[in-house]
Amino acid sequence: MSPEAALHSDVFLTYLAILLGLLAVAGGVIGVLGLLGKDVGHTWRAYRGWLVMIPLVLACVFLGRLATVAFFTLVAIVGFKEFARATGLYRDWWMTGVVYAGILGSGVFSAMTDPVLDRPGWYGMFVVWPAFVITLILLVPILRNRSEGQLQAIALALLGFLYIGWMFGHVGFLANSKDAYGYLFYLIFAVEVNDVAAFTFGRTFGRHPLRSNISPKKTWEGSLGALAVSMVLPWLLWKLSFPHFTPRELILSGLIVGVGGQLGDLAMSVIKRDLGIKDMGALIGGHGGILDRIDSLICVAPLWLNMARYFHEFY
Repeated sequence: MSPEAALHSDVFLTYLAILLGLLAVAGGVIGVLGLLGKDVGHTWRAYRGWLVMIPLVLACVFLGRLATVAFFTLVAIVGFKEFARATGLYRDWWMTGVVYAGILGSGVFSAMTDPVLDRPGWYGMFVVWPAFVITLILLVPILRNRSEGQLQAIALALLGFLYIGWMFGHVGFLANSKDAYGYLFYLIFAVEVNDVAAFTFGRTFGRHPLRSNISPKKTWEGSLGALAVSMVLPWLLWKLSFPHFTPRELILSGLIVGVGGQLGDLAMSVIKRDLGIKDMGALIGGHGGILDRIDSLICVAPLWLNMARYFHEFY
């Protein structure tokens, strides 16, 4: 991955055209609805968020592998900061410091060259890194000679690193693949389409709550509609993103995104519902915080990356 490679990549240029085209069409539709007197205030705020997020992701991927890994590592750090503030863990600087170091370490191992195999991304260390971070987290109360109230801090730190830091960190590790453009753009695009499909089908056909105590607005109709769209999308993007995939891998890709994306969204809803908050932050206008935007990717990224590595040459 590099600016020169991006400019000569049909995959990058095609996704660039698709994403910018979707932004233009969406902006036109919102403008027309506004002229017709429709209330598009919330939609416009969400659209402005996309106007920032999509070009930012495109720019980082265009700049190359290291910029992409650094960007998604930074996203994970900001996401953990939102989690730590919402849960109160942020007051414990020992624990948060270890988690920040752990997330940064995941990014470093994603970015560096494997010293044994001489290829981008030290996957072996990236995979075992959680064992070291978990050990450090457990070491914190021992060094401070504390026991009372430490179980909650340990649990929150473990969840923050493993779920938000390490699992989401697999998105950045995809930049090391020889098929990085196809893999990265498919995963991000498919997860967002899954989210939009769940919302659209839910608003249009939704009658039966999916999990009323966790996310009251989500319905079985929206969930099944999103799964159906996610199962079709790999076939539509087959030749563009991963022409070497077999039908089996296309089916698995659809299932991982269709099920994993909704699982990640519901898991974050469990956390927010228990905390009594609507959003994890307010960084992105119309979307909430970073975690509110990336929650669907957290479960999908490690499952999809390891599926791709299992069936095909990653480098």
